[in-house]
Amino acid sequence: MKNLIDTIKNIWRIEELRSRILITLGLLLVYRIGSFIVLPGVDSARLAASGASGGGGIVEILSIFTGGAFTRASIFALGIMPYISASIVMQLAGIAVPTVQKMQREESGRRKINQWTRYLTILICVFQAPSYIYATIDAGARPEGQFWLFTSIVILTCSTLFVMWLGERITERGLGNGISLIIMIGILAQFPQSFAQEVVGRMGPGGGGLVLLLVEVVIWVLIIAGCILLVQGTRRIPVQFAKRVQGNKQYGGVRNYIPLKVNAAGVMPIIFAQAIVLVPMYAAQAFETPPNWLVGIANSQGPFYNFSLFLMVVLFTYFYTAITVNPNQLADDMKRNGGFIPGVKPGKSTASHIDELLSRITLPGAIFLGFVAILPAFAGMMGIKQGFAQFFGGTSLLIMVGVLLDTLQQIESHLLMRHYDGLMKTGRIKGRSGGQAFGMAG
Repeated sequence: MKNLIDTIKNIWRIEELRSRILITLGLLLVYRIGSFIVLPGVDSARLAASGASGGGGIVEILSIFTGGAFTRASIFALGIMPYISASIVMQLAGIAVPTVQKMQREESGRRKINQWTRYLTILICVFQAPSYIYATIDAGARPEGQFWLFTSIVILTCSTLFVMWLGERITERGLGNGISLIIMIGILAQFPQSFAQEVVGRMGPGGGGLVLLLVEVVIWVLIIAGCILLVQGTRRIPVQFAKRVQGNKQYGGVRNYIPLKVNAAGVMPIIFAQAIVLVPMYAAQAFETPPNWLVGIANSQGPFYNFSLFLMVVLFTYFYTAITVNPNQLADDMKRNGGFIPGVKPGKSTASHIDELLSRITLPGAIFLGFVAILPAFAGMMGIKQGFAQFFGGTSLLIMVGVLLDTLQQIESHLLMRHYDGLMKTGRIKGRSGGQAFGMAG
């Protein structure tokens, strides 16, 4: 406890770090306040009575990432998700379109891509806002008329841009990746209520009592520990640099390492896989009485849904790792800088060696990521309430673990830079490389 108090005192002594923490907390508070402001004209009492759950499982998933704003018909109902969708589209364009790929290597090109991403975000909001209004807000809780619809679309679009601006300000003047922190704070906002419901359910008649609740918490902590190992796990490849003597100075001759991450794809495989397996849910909503086979496929607790999700997560992990880590580029950069892997010839042999190692470490990472994706379904089958079950795995848990590690790593960097001890007595905290959010550059 004394070490913890001393660490907090050291953090507070650093003026820049203190300022960044306060700015981050202040901007996150603005976001949370905005998530409770309901769209003008919407009857919030009637909306709460109707449940605002026309989308079923889809609404529950989207509500997690907005801290409940999606179901409250808040001005921040769309959250940051349109911007994330636009970023994913631009990332995929960088893979498929050579012009965009070339622009990503230049500073001016990256600025232009960021501008295009913002324009694409506006376009997505304009199409997504009417769908959200008609599909989620009950007809009796919203006003009718074209003028109200137009103003609501404008408000939802501008609010998304404001949330995006908040995220950029947190990244620039605060602590951590702003976009990631906004999503994480939305996920954490659901935790107290979900945990309280689970406690009430377990302590009630036939709930299993305190012992079963403690077992759940222990299992949950172990799953979190496994996710931390997944996020931080790396395979270090030794690289030797040749010696060069210029005048009376010697350059090179040192050994370094290339850290290959066990999970280089982040949570992107789960996001892509969930987007595909949700298609049957959308299809089922198109029928007044959907056929039984479609209901079975769309059931998020069913075996077909979870097997499909597991398989797609494994496949997408390999796919996204292949486009994230380029062994040929690593081998070329190494050769250009006079580096080589001991016992491996430079050039194609080095690229093949890196590719082989990457394939070996990606397999266990992909399988573990697949299990994490379907853990909420297993938690639901064990009698855990749906709200709390979402924290047993899936995108929510991985985002929380990754973002918290990134933020703690930045705090530790500030402490070490000013000759204080780190946050831990042994070892150093390792976040996701490059401050990435969702496997995307933040």
